[in-house]
Amino acid sequence: MRIAMLGAGLMGSKLGTIFARAGHEVVFSYSRSRKKLERLAHEAGRRARAGTPAEAAEGADVVLLAVHWNQVDDVLSQASDLSGKLIVTCSLPMDARNTTLVIGRDSSGAEVLAGKLPKACVVSAFGTVPSEVLFAVFEARRRARRPSLVYCGDEEQAKGVAARLIRDAGFEPEDAGPLRTARYIEPFALLMGELAYGGAGGPGLAYQFQRFDERASLSG
Repeated sequence: MRIAMLGAGLMGSKLGTIFARAGHEVVFSYSRSRKKLERLAHEAGRRARAGTPAEAAEGADVVLLAVHWNQVDDVLSQASDLSGKLIVTCSLPMDARNTTLVIGRDSSGAEVLAGKLPKACVVSAFGTVPSEVLFAVFEARRRARRPSLVYCGDEEQAKGVAARLIRDAGFEPEDAGPLRTARYIEPFALLMGELAYGGAGGPGLAYQFQRFDERASLSG
């Protein structure tokens, strides 16, 4: 797949690098420094290159949005027409100080983004793990037990594509249902951030869901 990376911060740069190394065509975009984009592309390998948001989005199969919430409108305007595109967002609706969600309870950042792009398809994914764990999970992707990663969206075909990217990055996708479930996922992402950056163990943190059969447990 061809993936447009809108955002070259910690999440965008690492996810773009991982996708390129997993075999996808990646275009890095939206940075104050063109040299930074070119460096990221060089480090990611021959399947990556640098471009503008419009160049990245043109012909892309997936557009991954990885910018601060206060930059969303600007990057969308630079990306031009995103009609018909699959937008995977990991951008949380945080305030300028990154201390609290500015949207919640009766909506979510993902739903607001979908309202801004009514002719695109939005899936929420990758926002629930710190960037510091991404490379380690990717390197360990061949292990039998992978960490989980929740995602949600309203269109099954789009969610299938997102699930493939989640697996390519080394995680086990956990379908959380329709896009409105992002109302619960986004606060969960803040909990993960608190554990990663406020705890003593460091930011290299992932999570794993396990299901147990209650009847089997009782019979045993």
